[in-house]
Amino acid sequence: MSTYMAKKETVERKWYVIDAAGKPLGKTAAAAATILRGKHRPEFTPHVDCGEFVIIINAKDAVLTGRKLTQKYYRRHTGYIGGLKEVQYKTLMATRPELAMQLAVKGMLPKNKIGDKAITRLKVYAGSEHKQQAQKPEPIEI
Repeated sequence: MSTYMAKKETVERKWYVIDAAGKPLGKTAAAAATILRGKHRPEFTPHVDCGEFVIIINAKDAVLTGRKLTQKYYRRHTGYIGGLKEVQYKTLMATRPELAMQLAVKGMLPKNKIGDKAITRLKVYAGSEHKQQAQKPEPIEI
């Protein structure tokens, strides 16, 4: 008996929707990263992109436990000398909660071509409405 290896051409992708309201940001991001990577499938193959599409709604209602709202920072560098920009997560969650969720999911994906392709299948919305009703996404409970 040989081991089954999935092929990129034969993978059928489904759409899933995750409601982040009242749930920790990290747990929601971990569930989304698992589905984007395809690790929930029985035919998961590490070197093949066999993940699915994920829609995260209510990103503005995701919670950060402990004192992360005041102690955690999103940092980036412009490339110029002294160009470190940092934003407190309290501000980030108030102004751009989609970015906070997307950064959390991106950090949990592999840093290679498969991870780059997987993050393009993530759609994050601050509210409860999304534009992918035509794809008939299935709700996932975490």
